[in-house]
Amino acid sequence: MLRCRSVWRKLSPLARASSTLCRENARRAGLNNGRSVRVQTAHMSTGPAGGGGRQSQIYALLVGAAAVGGGIYAYQTVKGDQQRYEERMAHILSRSQKAAEQETAVPTQSEPPDVPETEPEAASSSEEPISLASDSEAAAPTEPTEPLSADEPVVEATSEAAAAAAAAAAETPAAPLVEEAAASESSPAELTDPSPAPVEESAVESTPASAKIPSHAPYLLIGGGTASFAAARSIRARDPNARVLIVTDEPDLPYMRPPLSKELWFSDDSSVTETLRFKQWNGKERSIFFQPPSFYIQPEELDSAENGGVAVLTGKKVTHMDVRGNKVKLDDGTEISYNKCLIATGGVPRNLQAIERADEEVIKRTTLFRKIDDFKSLDNVSRNAKSITIIGGGFMGSELACALGRRSTESGLEVVQMFPEKGNMGKVLPEYLSNWTTEKVKREGVKVIKEALVKSVTFKDDKLEIQLKDGRLVETDHIVAAVGLEPNVDLAKSAGLEVDSDFGGFRVNAELQARSNIWVAGDAACFYDIRLGRRRVEHHDHAVVSGRLAGENMTGANKPYWHQSMFWSDLGPDVGYEAIGIVDSSLPTVGVFAKATAKDTPKAATEKSGTGIRSESETEDTAVSPVASTAPATAVEQHRDNYGKGVIFYLRDKVVVGIILWNVFNRMPIARKIIKDGEEHADLNEVAKLFNIHED
Repeated sequence: MLRCRSVWRKLSPLARASSTLCRENARRAGLNNGRSVRVQTAHMSTGPAGGGGRQSQIYALLVGAAAVGGGIYAYQTVKGDQQRYEERMAHILSRSQKAAEQETAVPTQSEPPDVPETEPEAASSSEEPISLASDSEAAAPTEPTEPLSADEPVVEATSEAAAAAAAAAAETPAAPLVEEAAASESSPAELTDPSPAPVEESAVESTPASAKIPSHAPYLLIGGGTASFAAARSIRARDPNARVLIVTDEPDLPYMRPPLSKELWFSDDSSVTETLRFKQWNGKERSIFFQPPSFYIQPEELDSAENGGVAVLTGKKVTHMDVRGNKVKLDDGTEISYNKCLIATGGVPRNLQAIERADEEVIKRTTLFRKIDDFKSLDNVSRNAKSITIIGGGFMGSELACALGRRSTESGLEVVQMFPEKGNMGKVLPEYLSNWTTEKVKREGVKVIKEALVKSVTFKDDKLEIQLKDGRLVETDHIVAAVGLEPNVDLAKSAGLEVDSDFGGFRVNAELQARSNIWVAGDAACFYDIRLGRRRVEHHDHAVVSGRLAGENMTGANKPYWHQSMFWSDLGPDVGYEAIGIVDSSLPTVGVFAKATAKDTPKAATEKSGTGIRSESETEDTAVSPVASTAPATAVEQHRDNYGKGVIFYLRDKVVVGIILWNVFNRMPIARKIIKDGEEHADLNEVAKLFNIHED
């Protein structure tokens, strides 16, 4: 059709000239016969000037013959093109019919993009790439898709030439549209494999993964954890028509991590690893996922969704970030541009050097606990192994020790927990409370080895041998390394972003900005806390708080970080604590305790509040005027054996910078206000009254 257009543009001036000449000759002949008026040939639009003589007639005949010849040539050309078009259409329709038959036999997971009915190539694009040259000559809709240009000529030659020219003009505008359709349909195959093998008929309906990747996202969120989900929800709350794309290297939709080391282990459902549903301490059942799949739109629908939405691109990792070009590159080479971007890449579990240096058999029998797959794998190990050793005495290690210890009483599994500190949670809790926690873990059926520094790990006689630096030797079937988290800052180099040398993580300001259109939230953010200074926090509630704040600021809120996030840990359903601010056992602490009752447990607290994930920031309750208890305060207790419930204050320069509520629940707004005020307190016993721990 491009050739037809070229021919027409060459012949149209000649045809127009011949048409005008014919009209003028006719008028002149009539006037001469009537012997009335002499026609001035100077009025003709083309042709020789002067009077009408034999030369003019000969010229007119030659021009007319040329016009007729050109019209015949155009007609024959269009006729040939029409025949080739019909043959091509017949061939394509036959392949479309085969594809339709295959579609009824093999159901697809998602519907293909809508295409105009006049482009049958789309049905067969997954079978083989179609060259642009053949498409430009092959397909054309029955009606023009755009009006003719104002300067297109109006032909008044012979009827055959006029019909041929009209057909050419009607078909020609469709060529660019066909080329674009062919390019868009063939590009996914080129992205997934530059030299794809021939596809069998049975695989026609299979859609390449890259076909689901949009080329642009107004809001691009890198990472599929809690921070990204909180940001997406915040963005949509402030901008209801926002188009948000979450890119995650995990195969799962956004989910919460705390139940992986807590409630999931206490489920009575044998299929919990498949359903990922669990009963909270309050008895209510829920899923580990924030939202069901129906909440999200498909990535390929991001551009066309009428009211926007949140799409999740799973199993894809961002490997390169071009800050100047506002685009990222995925591990398959695909590029996605963005207007605003959030980095919420979280962290990766640390490993022990002794294990990293060990042989493959040791590494195969070691779990770095972080994701859903890690939970499934460890659950399977715990049902088949005779012994499991947990290395680490922090939040994760202590929670898993209690969970597996509870299971050991039923199956005879030996559970060992070792750590370099003098007691569980030794880096967080004051020594007396750390020792109490250690005894609690022992009562759960766990063998605790304190002050244990791992020297080497070897595999011998179907057992792992852990050699400690003090000479002790521990044999086990499986190791769980729970020794902390390294923030994932792989994108820092390509993006040119600063990594904090003290705390790790991307260095951002109080508004969580790393650049004018780039924010960071969650574990990977080293942010400036306007109350407590520069910090990096690795807890669920911080991911919620920072993700929500980043989402608000991405839509123009310009808010600083001020809402102190909290975190919590449960050593089973009977003992738990909530903390806020800087809780470091190296700081001076003051603890005020009281006798606990049956309602002072995580289980009782969640039954009362109706919530399972004790993330108080979800509701953002605010303590404005806390009312102190009228009960008499007890003296500060730091060396008693029974710490039923209480409040531990962490001090820096005589100011409270951190608070732990030990088996005291639903009081976090009060703790938040104390830290926010930043005042010195002469008597912390009086401050403890605000939490009403002596009420019952």
